[in-house]
Amino acid sequence: MELIQKAPAKINLSLDALFQHRDGAHEWEMVMTSVDLADYVRIKPSRTITVATDSGFLPEDPRNLAYQAALALQTAAGMRQGAAIQLEKHIPVAAGLGGGSSDAAAVLRGLNELWDLHWPLARLAQVGLAVDSDVPYCVYSQTALVQGRGDQVTPLNQRPDCWVILAKPSISVSTASILRAIDYTRPMPRPDTAKVVEGVKSGDFELMTAGMANSLEAVTAARHPEILALQQRLLRYGAAVAQMSGSGPTVFGLCRKRSRAHRIYNSMKGFCREVYLVRPLQ
Repeated sequence: MELIQKAPAKINLSLDALFQHRDGAHEWEMVMTSVDLADYVRIKPSRTITVATDSGFLPEDPRNLAYQAALALQTAAGMRQGAAIQLEKHIPVAAGLGGGSSDAAAVLRGLNELWDLHWPLARLAQVGLAVDSDVPYCVYSQTALVQGRGDQVTPLNQRPDCWVILAKPSISVSTASILRAIDYTRPMPRPDTAKVVEGVKSGDFELMTAGMANSLEAVTAARHPEILALQQRLLRYGAAVAQMSGSGPTVFGLCRKRSRAHRIYNSMKGFCREVYLVRPLQ
């Protein structure tokens, strides 16, 4: 028996870093949506947990988030069975698109079925929080307000009606290094999360985009100015809004119409090797 789970990339329509807890964890308020760029996770029964990937950039040992997710669920459920996990990568690595977290979430969903646990998504998300703060959202992989340490996921039951141009510069960013560089005593970009949520729920694209911002953008862009260059180019070519996703370095632009998004996509390909034209998932 082999199960195949789709692991979609995510983007942050808004990301607000509120403060840091005494234990080092960060308090977040974010609106996230998943898009139709995805990895594929194949899972087979096995006596032990193993992970293999077609990417030369990822570890295939306990450092891999997919491995950590399998081990976390095995421990939480008291299972003796293992799993052979194969990752087919399409999401760029270390890009701010949640590829590793989405793979981990897909492992949780797949093993929930393979091991006949029948756990609700909320319980899987709770297990996933120990792996990474983005895993709880990725368990659901639908547009949601995400709060707390990443553990409070409120689906909005609506997807943004737009097209998304993703542009990843030829650099990779360590999320941990960006989080260590946050200085909460200094001003940072702040989204109007309520506007983004209401815009998504009401289908008001202008309201949604008016509230968008990413608190981490200034931190990452100070190290990698090409992020701002890509952002400005997306806007110049006609994107309604452009901002960084997650801790970067991927930048995305949003358009209402496919025709404009396709023109921007073609223009961006001349300046950036990794460009994708995608839509938010239902």
